[in-house]
Amino acid sequence: QVQLVESGGGLVQAGGSLRLSCAASGRSFSNYVMGWFRQAPGKEREFVAAIGWSGGHTRYADSVKGRFTISRDNAKNTVYLQMNSLKPEDTAVYYCAAHSAARAMGDMSYEYDYWGQGTQVTVSS
Repeated sequence: QVQLVESGGGLVQAGGSLRLSCAASGRSFSNYVMGWFRQAPGKEREFVAAIGWSGGHTRYADSVKGRFTISRDNAKNTVYLQMNSLKPEDTAVYYCAAHSAARAMGDMSYEYDYWGQGTQVTVSS
């Protein structure tokens, strides 16, 4: 069982940056693939980025490649999402998620077993 709590969301102007954090509690954080998803009003939840248990393998949605960076600190049980060059279309609730590292890294929401409550990111034009 893993409990996830996101933080770091807020209001930022287009072109600005934010860093989201997701603190995990429970057992064996390093046994989990960690992911970030987002959901804008009226839209389905979509994959943003994921990172393997060691941090050596990452995956990104095409829409955020080159602008967002996912990382993790297993000693602190925390995963991060550094978001640069933000655009108004990045506005959404951002969710942290986890699934067992025994399975291949997922990029679909149904592949993830644990979810945080979400943090709002709003990018103004």
